[in-house]
Amino acid sequence: MSQTTPVTFASPTKPAGWTWEATNQEVAARYGVPIEQVVRFDQNTAPAPPSAVAAVLAAGVFEVALSEYPPSDYGRLIKAAAARYGVAREELLVGAGADEILDLVAKTFIPHGGSALVPVPSYPMYAILTEQRGATVVRVPRRGAADGYALNVEAIRAAVRKAEPPINLIWLCNPNNPTATAEPAGVVASLLDGLLADATAGGGLEPVVLLDEAYVEFGGESDLPLRLSYPRLVVTRTMSKAYAIAGLRVGFGIARPELIDEIATYRPPGSVSIVSVEVATALLPDQALVDDRVEEVTAERARFAAGLREAGWDVHPSATNFVLVSFASPAAADVVAEALLGRGMIPRTFPSGHPLDHCLRLTVRNREQDDRLIAAAREIGSPA
Repeated sequence: MSQTTPVTFASPTKPAGWTWEATNQEVAARYGVPIEQVVRFDQNTAPAPPSAVAAVLAAGVFEVALSEYPPSDYGRLIKAAAARYGVAREELLVGAGADEILDLVAKTFIPHGGSALVPVPSYPMYAILTEQRGATVVRVPRRGAADGYALNVEAIRAAVRKAEPPINLIWLCNPNNPTATAEPAGVVASLLDGLLADATAGGGLEPVVLLDEAYVEFGGESDLPLRLSYPRLVVTRTMSKAYAIAGLRVGFGIARPELIDEIATYRPPGSVSIVSVEVATALLPDQALVDDRVEEVTAERARFAAGLREAGWDVHPSATNFVLVSFASPAAADVVAEALLGRGMIPRTFPSGHPLDHCLRLTVRNREQDDRLIAAAREIGSPA
């Protein structure tokens, strides 16, 4: 496969780490494509930030403070986020993207020699962060494509009941990356209720559950209210996707104050820059910005998926800002990936042996860029 996998094992004695995909410059050089024609369909980011970002930057309100560290409490940003998500300020933690929150949660709740559960397939960083803690990854397969890759609640509960060492943390993602699917209504609540019941019956403490809602604005229902009934729930939100400012790295952890206090112990100083804080604080109150962006993406998602299906590609339903496309075999997916790369379009591929190694993940971008990929799909076809 031409594209590097996002997960790499440096040596048999070291935990897995993240390796970034080839850069635009590397792809342009490798395939002889003009750099301005390279389009990233692999990172689930937007073609451009909101126009409001330019207005904030032009205002220059932070220029005099660029030589200083950001406020240690991120007070104005916390206030804006609390209003946006309908939670108390004490329930919020700011991070350099949701990925930093994931890292902090792993450091807080996964001890060396412990274990964490990952329903697979899902975001690779969950297993990576677990292994980096010197802990065991317990993988529980999701249901199949016919069932929308939904969580297998009973299998997760069974794995938690029999796990040795006990499960310290459960990683969840809804809507799920990379399957693009949202859990059926009530599934997450059912799992949390079951975990509470099992912990009570066994006389132990229920595991911490990290619920990653990076894509919830595009087609899911937020389970933030479940923190009231499941005290050990941490929900992450991000401004990388619906707010389209991935490069500024702003994310949030939301949980009961006592959990936030535990996680904050591991928070590094000043990881979110003053520029990021100012832009994020300005964007958060603008509900219309998010509504317009989501409406635009969901409409383009439907058009993009229809165009790919007309080209003969098997496109799965999506509740995110990307689509998952299945091919006849891993070899067929490799052929399509190579053909796209040769045209300057970068798909997300999956390594051999991955449950989705016969698939490609493609970001929904703008009409012009998506039309390029649809035209390529018609040329490439669907290899056997």
